[in-house]
Amino acid sequence: MHVVSLLRTDMFAIRIGGRPAGLDELFPGWTELDRFGLVIDEPVGGVGATHLLQSAMMAYYDAKPSRRSSRAVYPEIYAFHIGKCHGAHAPYDFWPARREVILRTDDHREVLDAINDRGITRLAVPDRPLREVVHRPKEVEAALDRIASAFVYDASGRVTGGDVEIAGTDRRTEFNPAQVLRPVSEIVAMRRAPGAVSSSGIPIKEADDDYAHWLVACDAEIAPEERERALQTRQALRSPEGLATETYRRVDVSEALKRLASAGQPCHAAAAE
Repeated sequence: MHVVSLLRTDMFAIRIGGRPAGLDELFPGWTELDRFGLVIDEPVGGVGATHLLQSAMMAYYDAKPSRRSSRAVYPEIYAFHIGKCHGAHAPYDFWPARREVILRTDDHREVLDAINDRGITRLAVPDRPLREVVHRPKEVEAALDRIASAFVYDASGRVTGGDVEIAGTDRRTEFNPAQVLRPVSEIVAMRRAPGAVSSSGIPIKEADDDYAHWLVACDAEIAPEERERALQTRQALRSPEGLATETYRRVDVSEALKRLASAGQPCHAAAAE
């Protein structure tokens, strides 16, 4: 629940096509019913989409300010892990655990099914080769009808040919990626007491046994050296002031679905198809 008090819209500087832009240009027509989906296919790869994800969370709260106060709800964000869990991204507030969807399959029809099931309206996919997949009847049509924005990202935080740049302007924008990349044993060891609440009196996930169990279970599916490599990549992206600037490509939804179709392929072999 910490994102409610941790981050604000003005902590992100957005540029689209080389010029300053706002959330309304990054996510045109965003409403209180929008849902953001992030597809992940490599160890803690979602960290490369940190600022896009956090900007989506700001749009979620800005669309209905009561979500920050009287309702105090978690943002409608969903992570889709392809093939296995690629490390818990729950510190970003993908919580409860149902918001991290572990798709233990290489059938990309099931990936699109899961995205459609959650009613995702804004989608980010890893930068993978285009690949055609024949989906179940009307699943592509449903996605094209509903998804309003699609983006391509890279786990490094920088994508080739990016036309969107998002820079953190406050060091608090790096809190969430730092938590995701931190050894889980440290997080569990420093857990808040069961039943702990925030300064506003709201129960916090860090004091929930289920949260700790989820972090541990997800951590078992990635190697320590994979986490360390991802940490080094993030550190290299940060400026001397501890801030990161990421880039993305806006794409048509149809292109995003074709790139989604090769996400998680061994060595991205789909490039040869």
